[in-house]
Amino acid sequence: MKSILNIILFFTVITSAQSKDPDKILEKLKSNFERIQDYKVEMKIKLDVQYLKAPESKAIFYFKKPDKIHIESDGFAMIPREGLGFAPLSFLKKDYTAIYEKDDALNGHKVSIVKIIPLGDKSDIILTTLWIDQSINAIRKSETTTKFGGNFAIKLEYDDKLKYPLPSQMEFILNANQDALSEDRHEPDEKAKPERRRRNLPSSGKVYITYSNYEINKGIPDSVFEKKVK
Repeated sequence: MKSILNIILFFTVITSAQSKDPDKILEKLKSNFERIQDYKVEMKIKLDVQYLKAPESKAIFYFKKPDKIHIESDGFAMIPREGLGFAPLSFLKKDYTAIYEKDDALNGHKVSIVKIIPLGDKSDIILTTLWIDQSINAIRKSETTTKFGGNFAIKLEYDDKLKYPLPSQMEFILNANQDALSEDRHEPDEKAKPERRRRNLPSSGKVYITYSNYEINKGIPDSVFEKKVK
C-alpha cells in the first residue's frame, strides 16, 4: 500500500511541475534556447517534394545570436523556409497572444499544446500551434497556418545526450505555395510582394533533415556570416 501511495505521489509531483500558463511555458522554452550563443552543425537533406527530383544533399549550417545564419553547400540544397537550422523562437520576439489548450501525448512524450496568435497585420502567419515537452523545454512539433492559404508542420526528434534544445532530426511537411521552399530562404527577399506570392502554383511535399556533429558555443567569428563578393 505504501508503494502504491509513493507512486501516486511521484506522478502528482511530475504533473504539478507541468505549467498550465502558456506564457510561463514559452518563457522557459526561450530561456532554454537562450543558452545557445552560437552553433555549427552538419546537415543531410532529403527531399520528397511534388514535381521536384533532387538527390540527397549535404550542407553546413551556422547560427549566431541573435539571428545570424549562414549555410555552406557544394550542391543544390533546397531548405525549408521555416525551422531550417532551428532558431525556432524568432517569431516569439514579436507581439503575440498565447493560449494553453491541453496536455497530450506525442510519440510517447508528454507535451503541452500551446497556440500562438501574432498581433498586428504585418505577419504572414495566422496561427502557430506548438507541442512543447516541458520535461526538456523543447518543441516536439509545430503546425503553422499562413494568410496565403498554405500551412506547414515540423516534427522534431532529439538526442538525449545533447544537453541543448537542438534537434537530431527534423521532418518538414509542406502544404503551401512554392514560395515556402527556397534555396536561399535564409536570406529572404524583403521586396517580395504578397501579390506575387499568391500567383505561385500550389506545392506540397516533405523535407527530411538529419543533424550531426554539433559544435555549440565554441565562438563563431562574424566574418563567417559576411556575404562574399564574387
